[in-house]
Amino acid sequence: MAAEISNLSIALATEEEKLLACVHCGLCLEACPTYVATGDENDGPRGRIYLMRAVKEERLAPDSPAFRAHIDRCLGCRACESACPAGVQYGQLLESARAEILQAQTKPRGTARLLQFILKYVWPRPSLLRASFAMARIVRDSRLADLLIRTGIARGISTQFEFALALLDASRDAEVNKESGAARMAANPDKSGQDACAPALLFKGCVMEGLFEPVNAATRRVLEINGSEVRVPPDQVCCGALHAHAGDLAGARALAKKNIDAFAGGDMPIVTNAGGCGAMLVSYAHLFEHDAEYAERARQFSARIRDVGQQLHAIAFRNGANIGFERTTYDASCHLLHGQHAADASQQMLWAIPDLNFTMLNGSDVCCGGAGVYNLMQPELSDEVLAEKLSNIEQSGAKVLATGNPGCHMQIAAGARLAKIPLRVCHPVELLDESYARAGYYDKS
Repeated sequence: MAAEISNLSIALATEEEKLLACVHCGLCLEACPTYVATGDENDGPRGRIYLMRAVKEERLAPDSPAFRAHIDRCLGCRACESACPAGVQYGQLLESARAEILQAQTKPRGTARLLQFILKYVWPRPSLLRASFAMARIVRDSRLADLLIRTGIARGISTQFEFALALLDASRDAEVNKESGAARMAANPDKSGQDACAPALLFKGCVMEGLFEPVNAATRRVLEINGSEVRVPPDQVCCGALHAHAGDLAGARALAKKNIDAFAGGDMPIVTNAGGCGAMLVSYAHLFEHDAEYAERARQFSARIRDVGQQLHAIAFRNGANIGFERTTYDASCHLLHGQHAADASQQMLWAIPDLNFTMLNGSDVCCGGAGVYNLMQPELSDEVLAEKLSNIEQSGAKVLATGNPGCHMQIAAGARLAKIPLRVCHPVELLDESYARAGYYDKS
């Protein structure tokens, strides 16, 4: 094999060892939301790996309707990886399979065509992406999205359009949480009595910065109140997760190189508060494993990634004060759980809030059906998976749900709104931030 594989993709031809790692035991099946929903073997990890092997061995064309349909139906939640006794790296295989489909595809239509256009021409351009998010915030904050939903106009156009607007409107929760939490204080952390520790670099993310900026602000305050100096490298860009999940590995690598360069020079932890971003950043080591120039740099970069919960655990964060007695629960982001392996650390932020009225959520480790833009590309299956999540939330009696990923936040909040379930959705760090404000940790001067 050449020292460096083409940047076009790391497709199935290079993944034989990972494909053969599957022993076809079937233990992954019950962990797979789409297999549980359809009962179709080809909609489970084992069946999809059979299809991938067939494409790799040229017994099946990558543009065949069957291959595309079953690969497209995969949520990419990676729950199968946690269930697999053989350690099959299914997430990497899925991205390679989607790269095969993208390369073989000639004329995408509808939503797929729009997605490809956005990923190719909008997402890699920071100024254009910022402008797009600014327009989205205008639609959200003007309550136009809310109006179109309440009047039924959005549903009259299509249920898919209605859900897309509900997803956007759900990001307004972060602004509501900001008003009820620590941000209304003059947010100058009082770090008296806190030992200074090594600084951390914040990966702000595109969706987090564009639609959930209050979560980034809360993350900085909480880290700083615990003695961690936070810096934000200016040249960082999107993590590339949407590109990788869509099979555009060349686009993902282009963005990843910019991030590796932006965070170069030192071994400071790189902190993220989005499970999807964290899982992608950790995977840079795999993304560049055949790149002679970036392989070692990518490996070192990935080793520095920490979810905010992991960083707080590492620096021994302090408790806050009681924030009330609304029943609260926690839903684990799939990529935070199965990709970054940091769900426990994220949930531990809630344990720093005294007397929290916490209840466990049945199926908290099961995908909510968001999965990036899966909810718009595969609305029927996404709705079925989401319905199970909403049913479990209702049974828990929770009025507040914390989750560590913006996609999960929007998916669950949008579903709850359309189902008329009263629910406040937030990030665990927002609740901890509010708890610190109640404790008087923020200097009002």
